[in-house]
Amino acid sequence: MGNTSSMLTQYDIEEVQEHCNHAFSQQEIVSLYHRFCQLDRSGGGFVSSDEFLSVPEFAVNPLSQRLLRMLDGLNFKEFVAFLSAFSSRTSLQQKIEFIFKVYDLDCKGKVAFNDMLSVLRDLTGSFMTEQQRQKVLTHVLEEAGYTKDSSLALSDFMKILGNSELKMDVEVPID
Repeated sequence: MGNTSSMLTQYDIEEVQEHCNHAFSQQEIVSLYHRFCQLDRSGGGFVSSDEFLSVPEFAVNPLSQRLLRMLDGLNFKEFVAFLSAFSSRTSLQQKIEFIFKVYDLDCKGKVAFNDMLSVLRDLTGSFMTEQQRQKVLTHVLEEAGYTKDSSLALSDFMKILGNSELKMDVEVPID
C-alpha cells in the first residue's frame, strides 16, 4: 500500500476497513484509493499539504489550515481513517473525538476559551465582530455549565455535544 501505483489487494482493503472501524464499504475504500492516488501526484504514497490544497473545496474551507495540521503526510490507511469521521457509519463519539482534535491545536488534551474563539473566528470571518463571537461562545459555555475560564477535556466535549445530531456525513462516490 505504500506505493500508490500498485493496486489494492483484498487483504489491503480488509486491513483498511478494520483500521477505520468499518466506516466504509469495500467499494468505497477502492474509490477512496483512486482519489488518494490522484492527490498523491508525487507517487510517494503520502499526500502533502500542497496536494490537499489542490482540491478547491478543501482550499476554501475556513478550517483548512487546522485540518492540514491533521492531514499533512498521511498514507492511504491514515487518509481513510481521517475521512472516517465523515462517514454515516461512524459513531457520534468518534465524530466528537474528531471535532475535539480540530479544536485542540496544541494536542495537550484540553481546549481553552481562546482555542474555541479561534475556531469561531475561522468559521465566521467578517460576518461577526470579535465582541459578538465572545458573547456567543460565553453563552454556549454557560448553557453547558462552563465558564470562559474552563479548559475543556474530551469528556467535556462529549457532555456538551453528546445529545446533538451532528451532520458530518459525506457520501463517497463509487466508481
